[in-house]
Amino acid sequence: MGDVVNLNRARKRRERAEKEARAAENRAKFGQPKAARDKAKALDEKAAKSLDGHKLTPD
Repeated sequence: MGDVVNLNRARKRRERAEKEARAAENRAKFGQPKAARDKAKALDEKAAKSLDGHKLTPD
């Protein structure tokens, strides 16, 4: 015979886990300071310019 499960407690535990997963996604998405975002963007642009500068034939 199986264990007795409190459905309210199981539901709340599941909802807490889902909420924590959403929070982790948001921390990853919005957690960087503006300076870090700007620096990453500048590095990406510099790499793209450098790559374009090394092309043998202009587009």
